Formats: sequence, structure tokens, C-alpha cells
Amino acid sequence: MTALRTSRSGRAGQYLALLCYLVFLAFPFLWLISTAFKPPRELGSLHPTWIPEDPTLDNFRQAFDEQPLLQAAVNSLIAALAAALIAVVIATPMAYVMARHRNKLSAAATGWVVVSQAFPFVLVIIPLFLILKNLHLINTLLGLILVYVVWALPFALWMLVGYVRAVPRELEEAAAVDGAGRLRTLVSVTAPLLAPGIVATALFAFITAWNEFFFALVLLKTPEKQTLPVVLTHFLGAEGVADLGPLAAAAFLATIPSLVIFAIIQKRITGGMLTGAVKS
Repeated sequence: MTALRTSRSGRAGQYLALLCYLVFLAFPFLWLISTAFKPPRELGSLHPTWIPEDPTLDNFRQAFDEQPLLQAAVNSLIAALAAALIAVVIATPMAYVMARHRNKLSAAATGWVVVSQAFPFVLVIIPLFLILKNLHLINTLLGLILVYVVWALPFALWMLVGYVRAVPRELEEAAAVDGAGRLRTLVSVTAPLLAPGIVATALFAFITAWNEFFFALVLLKTPEKQTLPVVLTHFLGAEGVADLGPLAAAAFLATIPSLVIFAIIQKRITGGMLTGAVKS
């Protein structure tokens, strides 16, 4: 009985901690939605409220009038989609080699995956800028896409290696007995079984690129090339004073794609993370 009570108490404590964490995560987003629909009079009130007393869509109209949000959203969509697709195409065969052929090179590649995640953006931005400048790719979406691909590859490899190791070798050996080569085995046997992991990896790469700010700020200069996170900073005045209403409205619109993707594919994403973590 004592053990049962202890187990129930521990479980209740876990649920309570999870609830507190969810409230902590949800508070900024709920406050953002509330701010997006408040008129200027309520935004400047000394007694803020959760629910707008006089909700309005003027902040959304003003946001679209002041900044090229649609063009910025298209730029972000192009960069994120291209980076996710290219990263997955490159990472899938690399993950297969790392998972199936464990040697010093594979160990070195795994070490690179881990170490690369510890590098802050500031350390690599100058070399990246100089390389892209020599290639005449500054202020281009192609240059930004290449940066996103390189930055997404370590995470993509980490996830996909775990999925490859989860595929039984016996299936590949049976394909080899039937006369299939390595490439055909990878395309016809392994790749279909990796579909959940590939989808989860592509989604995370997409969301990371969609929300990325620092590289886009440094590499893109002209307004028509800038991505959505960079355009959001234009709602800040010269002295750092934010135009709260339009900024909240634009930020709310910018979060919708990520939320929709997570809501639709959340189970597959969670499964991809757990498999990559456990199997690798």
C-alpha cells in the first residue's frame, strides 16, 4: 500500500510539473494572440486584460500595409522547403552508410554531428559570409538555402541513423540474395521503411529554417529578399520602441504554419525523435 501511494504521489507530481510546464509555454502565445486583437487604447492601458474588451482587426491591416509580409512569407517558405528537401536527400544515404558500416570514419562523422551542435552562430557567420561573398551568393535565397542545409544536416543525420539501425538487416540480405544491389536495396527496401523518419526529419528541418533569424539577418539585405523573421524586426522603431499591435499580429500569423504542421504530424514527429534517440 505504501509503495502504491508513493507511486500515485509521484505520478501526480509528474502531471503537476507537466501542467506547469504547459502553462509556461502557453502563456506567451496566448498573450500574443490577445495583444494582436487589442486596439491602441487597450495596449497602452495600465491595467491589461487577457481578453480584449473591444477586439479589432486593425492591427492585421496595419501590419500588411506597413511591411511586405506576403513576400517575406513566400521567401521563408521557399528557403525552408528547399533546405528541408535537400537536407533529407543528402542525409538519407549518409545515415545509411553511418548505420551499416561502423568504422573510424563513421565514428568521426558521429563526433562531427555532436560537436557541430555546440558551435554558436557567431563563430561561423564570418567564414560563411566570406565564402558566400566569393561565390556571389550574398543577398540571395540560394545562399541562405545552402547555409540552412549545412546547419540542418547534423540533426537530420542524428535522426535518420537511428531509423536505419531500426530496419532489420535480414530484409536487406534477402534483397541481396534476390540480386538487388546496394542502391536498389536502399531505394526499394530501406527507404520505404524510413518514411516516418524522413517525414519527421524534413518537418523539423523545415520548421528550423522557417523560424531562423540570425543567418537571414546577416546574409539578406534588400527588403524583397528578406524572410519573415527579419521583416518582423521592422516593427521596432529607431529607439527600440515596438509597434505592439501590428508586431503581435504579424508574429501571430508567422507562427501559424509551424503550429499547423505540429498539430497534423505530431505523432510521427515524436516517434521520429524517440527512435533516433534510442536506436542511435
